[in-house]
Amino acid sequence: MKPGLVELEDNYILFAVLLFIWLVFIWENYITLRQRQIYMNAIQVPAEVNTIMDQETYGKARIYQLDKTNFGLIKGVVSEVESAVILLLGGLPYLWGVSGRLLDYYGYNSADYEITQSLIFSFLGAVFGLVTGMPWTIYSTFVIEEKHGFNKQTLGFFIKDQIKKFFLFQAISMAITAALIYIIKAGGDYFFIYCWVFVIVVSLVMVTVYPDYIAPLFDTFTPLADGPLKSEIEKLAASINFPLTKLYVVDGSTRSNHSNAYFYGFFKNKRIVLFDTLMEDYILPQKQTDEAKTETSADDSEDKPEAETEVLDAAAAKDASTEVKTEAKKGCTNEEVVAVLAHELGHWYLNHVLKNFFIGQANVLVCFAAFAYLIKTTALYTAFGFYDEKPVLVGLLIIFTYIFAPYNEVESFLMTMMSRRFEFQADEFGKKLGFAKLLQSALTKLQKDNLSFPVVDWLYSTWNYSHPPLLERLAALSSKKES
Repeated sequence: MKPGLVELEDNYILFAVLLFIWLVFIWENYITLRQRQIYMNAIQVPAEVNTIMDQETYGKARIYQLDKTNFGLIKGVVSEVESAVILLLGGLPYLWGVSGRLLDYYGYNSADYEITQSLIFSFLGAVFGLVTGMPWTIYSTFVIEEKHGFNKQTLGFFIKDQIKKFFLFQAISMAITAALIYIIKAGGDYFFIYCWVFVIVVSLVMVTVYPDYIAPLFDTFTPLADGPLKSEIEKLAASINFPLTKLYVVDGSTRSNHSNAYFYGFFKNKRIVLFDTLMEDYILPQKQTDEAKTETSADDSEDKPEAETEVLDAAAAKDASTEVKTEAKKGCTNEEVVAVLAHELGHWYLNHVLKNFFIGQANVLVCFAAFAYLIKTTALYTAFGFYDEKPVLVGLLIIFTYIFAPYNEVESFLMTMMSRRFEFQADEFGKKLGFAKLLQSALTKLQKDNLSFPVVDWLYSTWNYSHPPLLERLAALSSKKES
């Protein structure tokens, strides 16, 4: 393996890869700058928006999105330059060489331990990505999200969370990587079929295992207590024969004020998960306990001298007054939460989840078949600085990340278009169940709570939004009489 710069002379493959990557980067920045101009210039609430968003919330959303966009533009430039430098300076073969030397140092011949060397290579690459990416993550979380009132993490919680995520992901990804390399090396001419079957099995296992065993390592899932909301959700599920078995609330507010809801599970074992931030009247059990302790402390104040009690009451009144001014009520009413779930269950009823799964697996098969055709092409390895070796993992990285880049862009755009269509269909399903007005009000509240900006450039929206803009969804929900 030749050290130093990757030779660009007669290396049209690497040149074409870099050219395409930068063309896509320029294109995405162009449409981002179009949207940024809207954030800069659309200062007053437009007429079509003033019925759903007041000037104060509109202004907050505009500044929030502008801050995120400016941050994303700077990060994007740095990341693209970093990636290009790594490729041109032979960062991939250098890291592969370091991995081999580590094996040799401990008495193992790297030539006989390709899978082990590949895992070391993968781990070192992940560490590099963690180190270079962490400053961006910290700034996004503790500066931008904090500034706009979304971040709820302490620094200690954040650090523990990142450590858990990193090592858990490494454990899972290394097991999958080792199995894939083994299958490719031992599978013969039809290894791509075995790889495809393996990916299907892993996908199904992860869908089953992740919610029950991995997600609880990071968040607390509490069964939704009996009450009107639970009864209405169960009634909705029964009306469309949705096999609901569990109904959970996840403590999303420990991380962020952003809200969400989703369902998961196979066959007759479906579960629904609501973020606590989705519901305006929901209080986490731990917070309820804390409030009870506070009330007990207040009761104890009755035994204090009258003057001291008056001081405490005045302080409490001041705090309450401040809270009213700074904390607007967020989340949806019970009826609106049910409307949101009517939309989500529409994805299940209309088989959107299955369609996405089958399309995704068909795409995996096509990619593995193309990979099987290309993996023996020496020029692909030499283009990226691998002159003497053809490691399977490197082949996967080069082909799936760089050679398939044009295909990946087209596939991603088509999936975005399909996702938008599915969202309209799920809205229509909720509308047919009689939730049009409630779904409109819920979507509007979520737009405000998440400080999503309602004015979007059509080109930016078309390329980036997997969900249609709010005004389009509201118009579609109002277009016909409810069934």
